[in-house]
Amino acid sequence: MSAIITTILSLVRSGDHLVITDDAYKRTLEFCSSYLLRFGVDCTIVPFGDYDALESAVRPQTRFIFSESPTNPYLNIFDLDRLRRIARRHDVLTVIDSTFSTPLNQRPLEFGVDLVMHSCTKYLAGHNDILAGAVLGRTELISQVRAMHKAFGGVIDPHCCYLLLRGLKTLALRVQRQNASATTIAEFLEHHPRVKRVYYPGLPSHRHHDIAKAQMSGFGGVVTFDIKGALPEAKRFLDALRLCYIAPSLGGVETLITHPAIVSYYDQTRKQRYALGITDTLIRLAVGIEDVEDIIADLDQALKRSAPRRRK
Repeated sequence: MSAIITTILSLVRSGDHLVITDDAYKRTLEFCSSYLLRFGVDCTIVPFGDYDALESAVRPQTRFIFSESPTNPYLNIFDLDRLRRIARRHDVLTVIDSTFSTPLNQRPLEFGVDLVMHSCTKYLAGHNDILAGAVLGRTELISQVRAMHKAFGGVIDPHCCYLLLRGLKTLALRVQRQNASATTIAEFLEHHPRVKRVYYPGLPSHRHHDIAKAQMSGFGGVVTFDIKGALPEAKRFLDALRLCYIAPSLGGVETLITHPAIVSYYDQTRKQRYALGITDTLIRLAVGIEDVEDIIADLDQALKRSAPRRRK
């Protein structure tokens, strides 16, 4: 968030405007829609994937368009070619949070995006033991961010820098394994009788599969799925797991699983959550580097044990 906030504030002044898609990191949306107003900066939130609405939202005061790809938790993919064309027609900048893809699976800069954000906390560090962020882009823009960064002081300590550099040495190996394992797991879950629906851009059933194939070299290590039943079944499923850790992060060597309704959206009512697509039975799996057959076996036994109980 330090990287995101510093970048945004380095690009805008009072009276400016920005456009952001509604399927973006929760805290990024919160900052843009609420806190930026204190600085006299206006923000328009548009539906993800509605490119006509996106272009219509651009004003003469618009400085940049911000989106995320893939998104959390549904792994929606933004069409970077269309984003570039819209931005160039209106002479505005583009910013993409590409954390879920890593630079190995998707490189937005090669599609003409101006700035790319990454949470180094996730795949880049790869061991769930640091907090850090990164912003990449051409020199004149990064210089603006760097200047403001010195004033804001959101600097990671030397030991975190060392751990991040350590993680980057194995990034390619980890991501390659996670891509392959996540694809296998997604295919397994899609045919499981206890699973209602699977969201993974590598599956033909994903609504942005064609876009993902065109602009990604790998589909990532996160698989989201909706299990059959209700909240009690979701809780029983999570409690029955033996190998997968229940934790909110992703991108590390351990397989982590989380329940967005309880972990990330605990402060919202059920009606508010469902309006965002966060159901009681939605599960997000962040695949690690364990043997894929072990992960599948753990998911399978937990899904079977979470089946609705018959009334006597």
